[in-house]
Amino acid sequence: MFTKVLIANRGVAAVRIARTLKQLGITSVALRSSAEQSNKYFDAFDEVYDLEGDSVAETYLDVDQILRIATEAGVQAVHPGYGFLSENAAFAEQVARADIAFLGPTPEVINTFGLKHEARAIAEAQGVPILKGTGILADLNAALAAADGIGFPLLLKSTAGGGGIGMQRCDSAQQLGDAFESVTALAKSNFTSPGVFLEKCITKARHVEVQLFGDGKGGVVILGDRDCSLQRRNQKLVEESPAPNLPDDIRRSMHDRAKALASSVNYASAGTIEFLYDAEAGQYYFLEVSTRRQVEHGVTELVYGVDIVEWMIRLAAGNLDDCAKLEAKLSLRGAAVQVRLYAEDPYEKYQPTPGAIDVSFPEHGRIDSWVGQGSLVSHWFDPLLANVMFFGETRAQAIDGLLDTLAQTQIYGTTTNVQLLSLALSCEEFRAGNVDTKLLASLNYQPNEFEVLRSGLEMTVQAYPGRQGYWDVGVPPSGPMDDLSFQLGNQMLGNPMTAAGLDMVLGGAQVLFR
Repeated sequence: MFTKVLIANRGVAAVRIARTLKQLGITSVALRSSAEQSNKYFDAFDEVYDLEGDSVAETYLDVDQILRIATEAGVQAVHPGYGFLSENAAFAEQVARADIAFLGPTPEVINTFGLKHEARAIAEAQGVPILKGTGILADLNAALAAADGIGFPLLLKSTAGGGGIGMQRCDSAQQLGDAFESVTALAKSNFTSPGVFLEKCITKARHVEVQLFGDGKGGVVILGDRDCSLQRRNQKLVEESPAPNLPDDIRRSMHDRAKALASSVNYASAGTIEFLYDAEAGQYYFLEVSTRRQVEHGVTELVYGVDIVEWMIRLAAGNLDDCAKLEAKLSLRGAAVQVRLYAEDPYEKYQPTPGAIDVSFPEHGRIDSWVGQGSLVSHWFDPLLANVMFFGETRAQAIDGLLDTLAQTQIYGTTTNVQLLSLALSCEEFRAGNVDTKLLASLNYQPNEFEVLRSGLEMTVQAYPGRQGYWDVGVPPSGPMDDLSFQLGNQMLGNPMTAAGLDMVLGGAQVLFR
C-alpha cells in the first residue's frame, strides 16, 4: 500500500479524497494556490504545498509545477479527483514517467474516450445506440450542411472537456452560426482539442448514467445507475441513485452495454458511461464516457456501502479483490439523493458570487465540503461549496432527509442556490420521479430575498439593541437610530423584536424584493 499520496485537486474533491486516505493511514499531500492561503480547510491534509500563481492555468493545470511538488514531497501516487487534470492523458503519462502511480484510468483509455466523437464511434461498434450526429467539423459551412441532414434542434459540442461547458443547443441555422465561433473558441482555450461536432437534441430526455469499475484486464463491476436530469446550463445540480421510474429492461440493457463497452478496452479504475433516455419513446442513447470519479459518486457509495476512492487506491497498489469477488459482495440498499451547493445566484442566471462566507451544516446526512467559518470563495475557481447527500431506506425518506439537512444549513456572507435546491426537491414532478433535463428550468423560482439596488443615505444593517459592551476591544455601540420605531416595525411584521433591518438617515433607497 502507498504511504503518501498527492491530491492534484482542490475544494470538495480534495477533502473527499483526504478522508479516505486518512482512513487507510496514508499521508495526504495537498496543493494550495495563493488565492486560497486563508482558507482553513487545508487543515484536513497532512502536508500542504503552495502553488505559484492565482488562476486555474497557473496553478491546478500547471503540470510541470505539480510534478515538481510530487517529486519534492516524495509521493508514490497522485489522485487527480475530478475536473482539472483528471481526464488529461498527457498528465497521466507524465506521472507514470516520473515513476508515480496515477490513481485513475490508463492514459490509453483516457485517450480512447477523451474525444466524444471518437467515443461515439467506439460505442456504436459495440452495439450501443447513438444519436444521429457528425464527426469533427472543419468549419461553419460544414456544420450548416450537416445540420440540414440531422434536423433542428441539435447540440453543438466540443469533443473534449466535460461538465456541459463546451455545449450549446441550436434551434435554427442562425443560432448555429452564432454559436459556432464561441463554442470553438471555448474548446480551443479550455480543452485538449478544439474540435466540435453536431448531435441530435432530444427535447425531453433524462440523463441516466451507469457507474462502473474495471480491473484493467477486462473485468468490470457495475455499481448501478444514477439519474442526473436536474441541470442548469447542461451541468448537474441534483443526482440520485438508483434512477427512479426506469423500466427493468432498459436498466439491464444499460448495465450490460456499459459493461461490454468498458470491458472491450480493458478499462481500469472508476468510470461512468452516460446515456440520454427518451422515456416517451422507451429508447436510450450513448452520450459519453467520463474517465474519472464523478462529482456524484457519493450517492452510489451510499446505496452500495462501498468507497470508490479506496477501490481506486487499492487497484493501483495491487491489493484489490478481482472484479468477480467485488461484484459478489455488492448489494443495493435504499436510495440516496445529492444536491450541489454553489456560491451562485440563480435569480441572476446563476452568476457566481465569490467572497467571504460562513457555512454551518447539521450533523446528519453526508456532507462533502470545504467551507466552514470564515471561508473565502475565490473568483478564480468553480464556486462549488459542498455536495450534500442523504440516504434513506426509501426514496421519499432520502428526499425528506435532504430537505431537512438543507433547512438546517446556515449560510452567511454571500448568495447561494440553497433555496433553488429545496424548491427542486420539493416539486411534485421530482418527488414522483417524473424528471427530465428541462424540469429545473420550468420551476417558478421566487427566492425569499431582497436586493439593495441603491442605498439610502448612511444605510446600515442594524438590530435592537445593537452591539453593546465592546468598547474595551474598540467596537463602538450600535443599534437603530430610533429604538421604538424599529421595534414597532418588527412587531407589525410579526418578527422577533431582535430581528435585523435596514436603517437609514434619509430615504432614496431602491430595494428589489425578489
